[in-house]
Amino acid sequence: MSKKTKITYAMSRRRRSTILAVCFLLIAVLVWLDHSHVGRNQQRQHKSEEQARAYDFEKYHKKTFTVVNVVDGDTIDINIPDSKYGHTRIRLWGVDTPETKKPESPVMYFGPEATEFTCELALGKQVKVFLENHRTRGNYGRLLAYVQLPDGRFLNEVLLLEGFAYADLRFSHSFSHKYQQLEAVARSQNKGLWEKVKREQLPKWRQRMSPNLLTK
Repeated sequence: MSKKTKITYAMSRRRRSTILAVCFLLIAVLVWLDHSHVGRNQQRQHKSEEQARAYDFEKYHKKTFTVVNVVDGDTIDINIPDSKYGHTRIRLWGVDTPETKKPESPVMYFGPEATEFTCELALGKQVKVFLENHRTRGNYGRLLAYVQLPDGRFLNEVLLLEGFAYADLRFSHSFSHKYQQLEAVARSQNKGLWEKVKREQLPKWRQRMSPNLLTK
């Protein structure tokens, strides 16, 4: 190999090495920028969620409103606008009543009775709303709340104790253990739906999370 050829070959190797180094550097920069962008987005989202919770607390927590509509046993509307709606829809924390209005789903056992019971207790009444610090909205944008009735009782608890609702085990909240105990009392006394409900009539989530419930 001539001296000129050796020099040309060496220069070619250096160029390739330089190009590879530049490529690796560009890749590293792009990866860093991507992670930085994701991190900033997460921070903005977290801040936005905190601001939304703070807004809900200021607007609803420990405030009194009138129940203007009962959607079903665990969902009510109160007389204060929310976003583009003329009312605020509340999903009761920690309880799940049998469905009556779920799209493409049949009316569940004891659903109409639970809706009627909530109507009797709350419709047209003034109630006080209490929120959780860690979460104020559900998956559909509904306000998650504990609702205190005019007589001081909480609608969430009365529904459980009288056998019109299941303790919702899917989401953790401040009264998870208490609500399970209230449901157990209703079951032991065969109150409400617990008098005749069959396992296949339980919500799917409850069948999955309580495999031994109503098996005997």
